[in-house]
Amino acid sequence: MSGLPESPWGCQLSPRDNDVPSPSKRFRPRTLLRALVAALVLVLAGSGLVACSSTGPTEVRFFLSKPEAIPYFRELIQDYNSSQSEVRVVLDTSSNLQAGFLRGNPPDLGLLNYNMEMARFMERGALSDLSDLPEADRILPEIQNLVDQYASYPGRTSVLPYSVMAASVIYNKDIFEEQGLEVPTTYSELIEVCDQLKAAGIDPFYATFKDPWTVSQGWFDYTVGGSIDVAGFYNELNELGTDVGPDSPVSFKSTMTDSVTRMTELSSEYTNADAGSRGYGDGNVAFAEGKAGMYLQGPWALGEIAKTNPDANLGMFPLPMTENADDREVRVNIDLAAWIPEASKHKEEAREFLQYLFQPDIINAYNAAQLGFGTTVDADPVTDPRLVELQPYYESAAFYQGPSKAIPLTIPTENYMQGLVTGGASVESTLSTLDADWARLALRQ
Repeated sequence: MSGLPESPWGCQLSPRDNDVPSPSKRFRPRTLLRALVAALVLVLAGSGLVACSSTGPTEVRFFLSKPEAIPYFRELIQDYNSSQSEVRVVLDTSSNLQAGFLRGNPPDLGLLNYNMEMARFMERGALSDLSDLPEADRILPEIQNLVDQYASYPGRTSVLPYSVMAASVIYNKDIFEEQGLEVPTTYSELIEVCDQLKAAGIDPFYATFKDPWTVSQGWFDYTVGGSIDVAGFYNELNELGTDVGPDSPVSFKSTMTDSVTRMTELSSEYTNADAGSRGYGDGNVAFAEGKAGMYLQGPWALGEIAKTNPDANLGMFPLPMTENADDREVRVNIDLAAWIPEASKHKEEAREFLQYLFQPDIINAYNAAQLGFGTTVDADPVTDPRLVELQPYYESAAFYQGPSKAIPLTIPTENYMQGLVTGGASVESTLSTLDADWARLALRQ
């Protein structure tokens, strides 16, 4: 030890740093300069505004929205942090995202479900341009187009899809085989399957109408998405804006009445009798126990079903809603997408970690573990036997984003659909209300 005094951060002060002359000394210019510097150091030391020459690694705050993925990314972060000493990535799963943007203190990197609400940050220019990154060139064009269906910002590629979930009808292969059933490819074939299951004393669909999101995500999205051009419909609806109504060329009522009517017919004739009091958790357990032939849920339910019956023999197929088998498509959503805010103070460090996450061995391993579909040109195809039937639809871009997800959350679509399947409302009045809500919201915006 040199015996020299230390600053509050453990840095030794030099003799000159500590040499503050007494008032009796005569100040020379150089001596005065040294004294002023020393005094400034002491003042800043007290206020905490100066540190030693070694400030440590740059901290990058990484926001993740998917609870199930926390263990995977926590391990990745540990590996990344231990591989270098210049950056320290910190996992954030609890911050208020909107408040962070409003206060100018958003996370440095986000990996979130991408939907209409998140798109609002993009269309306001709050997300930085990532188009110069090699990773942007690896994204499948048809997947990047899903981002643009919600919003875009001129001259920027602000969001890079990381994982896509393909949702469809989950079916019990053993029940289908025992009843001699084939996967239906048209709506009339679907009704035949339902009638045969019902005649055998088996509920065709297990429904969970107690939770409104399950009605919206499965019943509404699958029936509407299987019969109309979802992206085209919303493009026209957005162009009409406040002119949406009973006499407009496109509206919820005029475009979706047939589809939603079929939704109510299926939900009333071919579901479990206690559907109104059953929730998502009930549905997973019941379906695992073989209490129905089909279940309108996504791959996120597969893991929950496996907790009750790990040997359940399941598959997935798109819900056919027309008499043309070529119309079949699967519902998809961008389960995770990466972005970096303009307001981030550590953009370069965040971009480096983003590139690390997009390495083929990392992104492919994540999607395999989480039952997701890859978003890049070098992505591995799915191999899980419960998903393989959906791979051809994904490869040919025979998919649509859920129509319920293109409606702002200020419109209670989930509750409207729940009212329909539980018998509390009519199809025409409900869709007319949706039209009025849309026009009113367009006027405010």
